[in-house]
Amino acid sequence: MGKKLKLGLVQVYTGDGKGKTTAALGLAFRAIGHGMKVFVIQFMKGSVFYGELKTAQMLSPYITIVQKGREEFVNKENPDPIDIKLAQEGVKLAEDIMRKNEHDILILDEINVAVDYNLVSLEQVLNLIHNKPKDMELVLTGRYAHPEIIKNADLVTEMVEIRHYYAEKGIDARDGIER
Repeated sequence: MGKKLKLGLVQVYTGDGKGKTTAALGLAFRAIGHGMKVFVIQFMKGSVFYGELKTAQMLSPYITIVQKGREEFVNKENPDPIDIKLAQEGVKLAEDIMRKNEHDILILDEINVAVDYNLVSLEQVLNLIHNKPKDMELVLTGRYAHPEIIKNADLVTEMVEIRHYYAEKGIDARDGIER
């Protein structure tokens, strides 16, 4: 276990379709199979019911997931100060993870939404991109990826919703599938 990547790149998973976090966690799962260490910071998420939290416990010490959000939805027009505080803690944690450089992959889940909601500044994210260790993969997920983030990424995947059972059939989030 330890640093395995010679070249770490920046990946962005964005768009209105389902699967951004799932793609990032799939990448983490694949990396763990090669003995790599992954750190995930979940912005704007604070529920203990996400299945990946239980999986991370089973796969420790290869993956660590830290949530920097609350269960409540964030009001985009008037975010609660606690939401801003938690998001800023997430950025500081990301900076610490990069400084220590003990992980192969750093996933900043929903950070694009945190930027869009003004919980995190675009400049903070661009600084993370530009200051990441050369041997660390950085993955940024969430809708609304800013054009400057896209411009500075090595890979950008846009998830496009064609059909979704929530909109068409009213099927809510399910354990093991959406959480």
